[in-house]
Amino acid sequence: MEEIANLFNGFATVLVPFNILLMVIGIVLGIIIGILPGLGGANGVAILLPLTFSLGQTPAGQVSAIILLSCIYWGALFGGAITSILFNIPGEPWSVATTFDGYPMAQQGRAGEALTAAFTSSFVGALFAIILITLLAPLVAGFALRFGAAEKFAVYFLAFASFIGLSKEPPFKTLTAMAVGFALGTIGNDQITGGLRLTFGITELIPGFDFLIAVIGLFGIGEILLTMEEGLSFKGREAKINAKVVVQTWKELGKYWWLSLRSCIIGVWMGITPAGATPASFMSYGIAKRMSKRGKNFGNGEIEGVVAPETAAHAAGTAALLPMLALGVPGSPTAAVLLGGLLIWGLQPGPMLFVEQKEFVWGLIASMYLGNVVGLIIVLTCVPLLAAILRIPFGIIAPIILMFCAIGAYTVRNSFFDVIMMLAFGILGYVMKKTQYPLAPLVLALVLGDRAEEAFRQALISSGGGLGIFFANWLVSSIMLLGFIALFWGLISAGIAKLRGARPATAA
Repeated sequence: MEEIANLFNGFATVLVPFNILLMVIGIVLGIIIGILPGLGGANGVAILLPLTFSLGQTPAGQVSAIILLSCIYWGALFGGAITSILFNIPGEPWSVATTFDGYPMAQQGRAGEALTAAFTSSFVGALFAIILITLLAPLVAGFALRFGAAEKFAVYFLAFASFIGLSKEPPFKTLTAMAVGFALGTIGNDQITGGLRLTFGITELIPGFDFLIAVIGLFGIGEILLTMEEGLSFKGREAKINAKVVVQTWKELGKYWWLSLRSCIIGVWMGITPAGATPASFMSYGIAKRMSKRGKNFGNGEIEGVVAPETAAHAAGTAALLPMLALGVPGSPTAAVLLGGLLIWGLQPGPMLFVEQKEFVWGLIASMYLGNVVGLIIVLTCVPLLAAILRIPFGIIAPIILMFCAIGAYTVRNSFFDVIMMLAFGILGYVMKKTQYPLAPLVLALVLGDRAEEAFRQALISSGGGLGIFFANWLVSSIMLLGFIALFWGLISAGIAKLRGARPATAA
């Protein structure tokens, strides 16, 4: 009951005219970001993070700032479906599966039906995950209050190991990207001894790399360079959504309640683990195709082929915020960027956030509910207008985005050095994308590396240097064991598959 009361207090915090205005602005900006191919939620939140600097200086302003950022994220989640269905261009990686049946539906003159199904499914997936966050996040955070330095390090180890072992990327590439992030995170002051590390006499490096500079460069500049290289031309279908189409589609969606529920569960699981929204959408689509009576017609304009990936992707994208809020461990690249925003405003994500910043936490959770409702209304009413953005040449849009990136980087410390470092990170991001190295592990290591190192060294100091502290009780032992299972999951699953394959042969 306490959670319900806190949630209502959160609604009271959010429901003021200024915050509602920010909500609408955030959703519209997010939809535009989601529509523009290549940018994506994480990139958009990173580029627009400097807009929240002035907002995040007061407790009330911090709530407003996170509302703006989170609504940009919700908007980007909605926007990705528009280009997938109308233009056959996925605005987001997780929207690729939506193109399989969404674009054929648009070609058949059923664009309104496909878009309504996509937006409604997205809303349902996100709502399911938000309810889960409301119920589970306080429990997880309350449990995490028992954690000492060893337990904190074990949680960080579990996060790093999960990214390596459970990610869809090759483990070597994930490990390499993470190592680069750790190396960059060590630059500057040593938090335990106060000594300088890897500054090479450059005074601007003494405070270390600001997280914001890195994410703007890696996500924003890198993606724009890649998009400019590829060149884009848009040829799509016109779409109109009216009340009749919406009502008819909603009636039809009721038949697929089990498909929606199954996709929600897949999405939430993939979101809490670092697998993310893209594998969730493909997995949900694949299972739906296998289990549907009309599976053979998937790819030719089946509405189930739109419902499954959109529901799972939004459930995953939203559920990724659960470990970030409760444990301070982001479950996705966008959650990592949001976590960076919280750190910049002086907030410490994790269990203490639920004790020390109740108004902020429950304001954020309440804004998730309202942001998705506002997002659904906006996308259902403004699709033709928003899709027209793709008629603007990317040659005009790209310089504007680059200008915002440069201004954002400069305003962090009023230093031109940061703009240069942003460009350097942009080149690094471009090279990594070209060579198909994942950015998320690098960002995760950059954000959490120093905190994991601090917890590791504090635990060792308290134990007199003995590694046994990480297996000293059932709690830390369990988390470490889960970490090792996640780390070697590829080998473990291959071994299980081999045993299953060998069993029938032995029996024969």
